[in-house]
Amino acid sequence: MAAGEGFDLVVAGCGVAGLSAAVAAAEQGARVVVLERAPRAERGGQSRYTEAYLRMKSETEVTDDFETHLAENGALPYADPDLAPEVSRPMADRAGHARALSMIDPDVVQEFADQAGPTIAWLKTMGVRFDFLPTQFLTKSQPRLLPVGGGAALVEALAKRAEELGVAFRYETTAQSLMQDEEGRVIGLVARQAGRLVRFHGPVTLACGGFEGDAEMSTRYLGPRSSFLRTICKGGLFNRGEGIRMALDIGAAPSGDFGSYHAEPIDPRSSIAEPSVFLFPYGILVNKEGRRFVDESPGTVDATYERVTRRIYEQRDGIAWVILDARHREIPNWRLGLRTDQPPIEGESIEALARAIGLPEAALAETVAEYNAACVPGEWKPLQLDGLATQGLVPRKSNWATPLVAGPFHAYPIISANVFTFGGVRVDGKARVLDTGGDPIPGLYAAGEVVGMYYGTYTGATSVLKGLVFGKLAGADAATARRNL
Repeated sequence: MAAGEGFDLVVAGCGVAGLSAAVAAAEQGARVVVLERAPRAERGGQSRYTEAYLRMKSETEVTDDFETHLAENGALPYADPDLAPEVSRPMADRAGHARALSMIDPDVVQEFADQAGPTIAWLKTMGVRFDFLPTQFLTKSQPRLLPVGGGAALVEALAKRAEELGVAFRYETTAQSLMQDEEGRVIGLVARQAGRLVRFHGPVTLACGGFEGDAEMSTRYLGPRSSFLRTICKGGLFNRGEGIRMALDIGAAPSGDFGSYHAEPIDPRSSIAEPSVFLFPYGILVNKEGRRFVDESPGTVDATYERVTRRIYEQRDGIAWVILDARHREIPNWRLGLRTDQPPIEGESIEALARAIGLPEAALAETVAEYNAACVPGEWKPLQLDGLATQGLVPRKSNWATPLVAGPFHAYPIISANVFTFGGVRVDGKARVLDTGGDPIPGLYAAGEVVGMYYGTYTGATSVLKGLVFGKLAGADAATARRNL
C-alpha cells in the first residue's frame, strides 16, 4: 500500500454535501482533497440529476413547518414517551440509555433550520441563483425554492469554487475504510484507486451517499422486495453505502430508519433521470389484478405521493398503472405532472386499454364501473383540494373523484424509485459523527445521505438542503479544529 498523501481534510464524495465541506474548509485555508468514485464527467452523484427542491419560504427562511415536521418524523413512531424529556437535555446530562438513541436531536434540527438561510447566501456568492420556479406538483402544501439550473448548477458552482481554492480531486477513487490512532481519532482513510489501495491522511468528512446503489445492503435492510426498486437516477448507482459501513465499523451511532427509503413514482419504461408520474390523483391506480388498492388522492400531491408510492411497491411485482380518461388533459399545465419521456398506453375503451396493458379485461372493467358508480356530483377543481370524494367505495378516493367515461383512455405504469435511503449515522450540530455513547468521534464528520435523519415520512425538499448545510458545517468545523491544534 502506498504511503499516501496528507491533507487537513479528506472528503469522501463529490455531491453537494462533499463539495460544500471542501469549499467551506478551503475558504479557511485548509488543504483539502475530494475523493469521487465516478469519473470527472459524471461527478456529483445524485446531486447532479436532482432539481434540488428546497423547503424554504424565502431565500433566508425555512417553511413554517420545517422544524416540526422534521422532529415529528425524526424518531421511531412508538418511542418510549419518557425519552422525549431526556433528549431535550444536554448530552452530558442525559441518562446513559438516552445517549445513544437512533433519533434526531432537537438542537440538530434547530441548527439545520438556522443555517439554511446563511447557506443559501453563501451559495449566492458563488453565482448560484434561486427562484420559486414551477415544480412537478400541480397541488402543493409548501413552497419550494429552487436553484436555477437545478442540482447540476449547485455541483458546478461548488466544484468551480473548490478548484479555484486549490482543492485536490481524485476521481475514480473509492473510500473503503477509516484509519484511527491509538486514541481513537480518525486520521485518514484507505481508498481503492486503479486497483490498488491508497492512504489519504487527515480528518475525514463522509459525504458519499446512502446505499440505494448496493444490492446487498438494500436486501439486508430493505428486504428481498428491494429487487423491485430502481434508483431515481444513474447517479444513485454510485451510492453503495461505504461511508455508512466504515463509520459503523468504528463505533458510530446509527440513526434514521434503515428499513426505509424516500419513494417516488416513476415510469419503469423510461431511462431518463427521475421519470416521475404525478398525475395519479386524477385517475385510479390498479395493480396487476386490475383492482384498486389505495386512496389515490388523500391530500395535495407533494405531501402524499410518498405514502401512495409505498403502496404501489407493496403490490405484486411492485408495479401499478394509473388509469386516466381524456379529461386529465383539460387540467391547466397537466404536463408538469409528467417527467417520463414515454407515451401513455392508450385504448378507446377500458377493455381495449386492459388488453394493451396486459391486465384482465373483466376485472379492470368491473373496477372502473364500481369506481364510477361511487362518484357523486360536484365541482371538479383539479388545482386545489376539492373534497370531491367517492361514497361507499373501499378504498375511498378523497379528492378529484370524477367518473372515467371520456375516451380515449390512457395509462402509465408506475413503480417505486428509491431516491435515497434513510439509515445512516448520527451527527451533532457541527456535523461531527457521534459514537454510541453520544460523544463525537474525533476527526470524523458526515453530511448528506450518510447522516440518518428520517423515519417513516420524508420531510420533503430537505435532503439537498441537508447536504449543503451539514457539508458546510463539517468543513467549517474541520478547518477550525485544524487551527486550534
